[in-house]
Amino acid sequence: MQLSYDAALRPKPSEAAIRSAVAIAPPSEPREPAPLLERFDDASAPSQDQPKHRLSTAILVALLPAHNEEAGIADAVMGLQNQTQQPDRIIVVADNCTDRTVEIALAAGVEVFETVGNTGKKAGALNQVLERLLPTMGDNDFVLVQDADSALDPGFIATAAGRLAHSKYGAIGGTFRGTDGAGFIGHLQRNEYARYARDVRRLRGKCLVVTGTAAVFRVTTLREVGAARLAQRVPAGDGRGGVYDTTVLTEDNELTFAIRHLGYDVLSPEGCTLVTEVMPTWRDLWNQRLRWKRGAIENCVQYGLTKITWPYWGRQLLTMLGVIVTFIYIAVLTISIALGGIAIAPFWLAVTGIFVLERIVTVSDRGWKRMLLAATMYELVLDVFLQFVHTKAYVDALFRRQRNW
Repeated sequence: MQLSYDAALRPKPSEAAIRSAVAIAPPSEPREPAPLLERFDDASAPSQDQPKHRLSTAILVALLPAHNEEAGIADAVMGLQNQTQQPDRIIVVADNCTDRTVEIALAAGVEVFETVGNTGKKAGALNQVLERLLPTMGDNDFVLVQDADSALDPGFIATAAGRLAHSKYGAIGGTFRGTDGAGFIGHLQRNEYARYARDVRRLRGKCLVVTGTAAVFRVTTLREVGAARLAQRVPAGDGRGGVYDTTVLTEDNELTFAIRHLGYDVLSPEGCTLVTEVMPTWRDLWNQRLRWKRGAIENCVQYGLTKITWPYWGRQLLTMLGVIVTFIYIAVLTISIALGGIAIAPFWLAVTGIFVLERIVTVSDRGWKRMLLAATMYELVLDVFLQFVHTKAYVDALFRRQRNW
């Protein structure tokens, strides 16, 4: 069974046309979710009118899971259409959308799959479309999964597909920059993302997690994950062999664990870069990071201590140690001030100097002005904030409190 190429045959609208569609597309009438329309047909051979920049003989399908993403879906689609090696198909996976996400996606000339009765959020939406998609693809074809609030840089797919040609890799992810805006809190997140990208580059793409912002998988790997869930070689997930685990808070982290336990490596190479949305408020950032942290903790518990998970357990222990040290430091500082002042010791002054230097050097990607600004250590605001987030995550996980997305 081969994929149809009806989406590829459509003339691609200009950026202006897409922007116009975003501005004027009227809300749609309520309707029953569509099962990928007739776009998954049983044509014996693909059309000859295919995109000029093909990935050799392999097919790559890009999936954009989206829940009410009308603000960013056009940028996400254009990022895919502007790739140096373009996807053969772009499918927006519209999950319980009540805004204009579907209309904007269709105006941009891409396919839309609307979920039916999904309660598993992003993971459940992806499982629905992959259940239909994977049987139509070859083992060496590729699937790109990208958040709808992100946009790929032009060389992302070409770089990822080239790396996946090596059979030891099960997934290729990316490093990301933050979008503009959101004031001071947005600035802090952009610095944080720049430091993460620098760390990954220094490790030549070695990463602990293939992030959910964007990742490319070989189809055979996704099939292996589904089979391994049914065989209970990895956690069962939805119990039906779905690629994504719908029972966890961090499905990208859990899928990374599953892929690595099947014997594959993961990579975030230089060249796989993108821009992603920053959280606009402290409350939004709290909720995002609480979900990330608690999800990571529960993924470790889910898999236990193995040769794959021990570095992740080690990071959790270091984080707990950091939380303890932070609160001890705050307590000592508060008591010292209350008792009449702070005595500056040369040793601690030297330690502080090392921390200042680290802050300066690690934000070099953002330019010399921000490097100088980092010397003031103003980012301690975010560091302390995250320590409180981590504390809450550990307590919630320990007492098994109700989880919220």
